[in-house]
Amino acid sequence: MKPFGYVAAKNAEHAVALLAQYGAKAKVLAGGTDLLADLKFSAHSPEVIVDISRAADLRGIALTDAGLRLGAMVTHSEIMESALIRAQLPALIEAAATIGAVQTRNLGTIGGNLVTCVPSMDSGPTLLALDAQVTVAGPTGRRSMPLGEFFVGPRKTCLGPAELLLEIVIPKPNVGKPAAFQKFGLRKGQALALVNAAASFWPKKGTFSAPTIALGAVAPTVIRAPKAEAWLDGKPINEGAMAEAGAIAATEAKPISDFRAGADYRRDLVEVLVKRALAAAFARSNAKQKELAS
Repeated sequence: MKPFGYVAAKNAEHAVALLAQYGAKAKVLAGGTDLLADLKFSAHSPEVIVDISRAADLRGIALTDAGLRLGAMVTHSEIMESALIRAQLPALIEAAATIGAVQTRNLGTIGGNLVTCVPSMDSGPTLLALDAQVTVAGPTGRRSMPLGEFFVGPRKTCLGPAELLLEIVIPKPNVGKPAAFQKFGLRKGQALALVNAAASFWPKKGTFSAPTIALGAVAPTVIRAPKAEAWLDGKPINEGAMAEAGAIAATEAKPISDFRAGADYRRDLVEVLVKRALAAAFARSNAKQKELAS
């Protein structure tokens, strides 16, 4: 590891100013779970580390007029411990619980996971299935976009020079929407996903309404499965429809073959995990209805 400078940002505005000052010479430190590994093994070390971990305006989980807001510096453990998330969107907790070991979850942040932008990220599918929006800040101001537009390619986001991810917002109409996350890895814990999937929908008179399906580790970025979603919308809620949606989603995946699994195997996993995610989301909806009725 080569020597580098260090500066702590007071808040998001200060962080953006520091990134503009140092340009390509700087790297952002949030939780550090990815950056520290990169510093150890990368031949291209930054000259300056901009530490955003003390920026209070990048933290917090709250319901706002826009929806459920997650500051970029919210850790995976904070997501798992949030009573608000447990009550409204427990699928986010399912995803957070699969990320690394407890030490990683205590330090690693939701923003860092998204910015690192590996195709197998575990936080991405659930957020994408819930139509999450992200806000970024740069020298010219702030801009917001759907999460799907934030992802550009493997380890590449749309963040421009000196831009910083500020927050993730689940839109208000989707707060409380039944959703579920599924993951398959080569071992039970601390494993990269061979495939992960999330699904969400509103049960409406026994049919699927506004279904969404998102997939990870089967394309250059986390993706939606629009053909499967369109087919499922309005169909009766039953096991056969869930299985067919999974089969359609498998045709939309674009997996590679590598030393961990073949492309065909990953497509089979998509089919299974989408069906399971839809079934789990429906079970969650039923449990919620029973809770409200009691």
